[in-house]
Amino acid sequence: MNVNDTEIAWSILQKKGYERTAQLSEADVVLLVTCSIREKAEQTIWNRLKQLTAMKNKRMKTPSPMKIGVLGCMAERLKTELLEREKLVDVLAGPDAYRDLPRLLAVAEGGQQASNVLLSLEETYADVMPVQLAPQGHSAFVSIMRGCDNMCSYCIVPFTRGRERSRPIGSILEEVRILSDQGVKEVTLLGQNVNSYRDTSEEQFCSSDPTRLSRGFQTVYKPKQGGLRFSDLLERASRVNPHMRIRFTSPHPKDFPDEVLELIAERENICKQIHLPAQSGSSQVLKAMRRGYTREAYLDLVRNIKQMIPGVSLSSDFISGFCGETEDDHQQTLSLIRQVGYNVGFLFAYSMRKKTQAFHRLQDDVPAEVKRRRLEECISVFRQEALRVNAALIGSSQLVLVEGESKRSAEELCGRTDGNMRVVFPKEEPAGGSSEAITAGDYVRVKILSASSQSLRGRALGLSSLRGSADQEPV
Repeated sequence: MNVNDTEIAWSILQKKGYERTAQLSEADVVLLVTCSIREKAEQTIWNRLKQLTAMKNKRMKTPSPMKIGVLGCMAERLKTELLEREKLVDVLAGPDAYRDLPRLLAVAEGGQQASNVLLSLEETYADVMPVQLAPQGHSAFVSIMRGCDNMCSYCIVPFTRGRERSRPIGSILEEVRILSDQGVKEVTLLGQNVNSYRDTSEEQFCSSDPTRLSRGFQTVYKPKQGGLRFSDLLERASRVNPHMRIRFTSPHPKDFPDEVLELIAERENICKQIHLPAQSGSSQVLKAMRRGYTREAYLDLVRNIKQMIPGVSLSSDFISGFCGETEDDHQQTLSLIRQVGYNVGFLFAYSMRKKTQAFHRLQDDVPAEVKRRRLEECISVFRQEALRVNAALIGSSQLVLVEGESKRSAEELCGRTDGNMRVVFPKEEPAGGSSEAITAGDYVRVKILSASSQSLRGRALGLSSLRGSADQEPV
């Protein structure tokens, strides 16, 4: 989300004559795109601001003084501290105020602090074509919605990014077409609750049908009526270019009715990889989190997904040490991780966020050392299970989209499977004897020879495509 926000802000500024520099010392304006979901993310920004302020003070009396801006969620959440108490920044722009950046920077040039952190009920930046930060990149993010209505008790997002609103489907498909024409091979549809997408901008598409949820799931808000839904968008996006992979993140488990799963199973270019944030394995903790499901309902959904999409890869989010979490609750989370078998995970110790329901109604009563210990145990079990899941792929042939050279060796290439697993393989000539060199953006068949909990290693068999091998179809 922050990458996409950066691309949107840069697109707006570029049209007003701003130029981008890779050298911090050359910058007249430094903008930090921020996140408020966890305390650690905010602390990173505070530390960075102090470093930048020292640079700014040194340049105060030079012909080119530096201006510092904070964009995104932290700007909205901590506007008073940033502008008044710390006096570290010149410009603040919330997630819905990027169009106002040129004006804010002009005010700052005049020596005043400038701020716009108003949240919008309509802003989706539908008409802003983001500037890809890696022009030669073969993967891109496409924002399809902004905000969130779920109101999970631990989460700050509804308060920093506002209410849920979906971008018109026509503008999304146009952006996907443009990216396809530019040679992008993989698009990730992006949103806070991406699979609750609902475009009601075209009146003729509206009907009285309410939102269909995953079986056994509930939601705190009223079911939305009519409009084009996520399954409609996913179906149309997959047709733009059958040779372009389509991914999406981040979904909520409640929004996986069977028609979405059937579509994923049916379309070759919709990746068979689903992010399924569990957050906890305890029904008691899930209720305190206001997630709208029990452990049993979540496991039923997992079984349904695995049955409908054979070979699917699952990833998840987990929070250790949420308010009131007991040792038994923690053990239930460990058993859920073992039972499901994820290959990718994002695990964090809970940090209380102001404005959230947990801040107002619950007690952050799990000691910090207990949170750390439980998190370490979750990570350990997660890695054990990921190694087991990944080891099952040894000996198989996986279709890999090449991203470029491996970070560890210029003699190796790396890329990702349909299941979003990282694969590393030698640059040497493919086993099939093809004389054509493999480069970033190519689809390659790779035989998996070994696995760890975080990546796979193998050997290239030859160039391929989403619809067959190179000797069967031109690529």
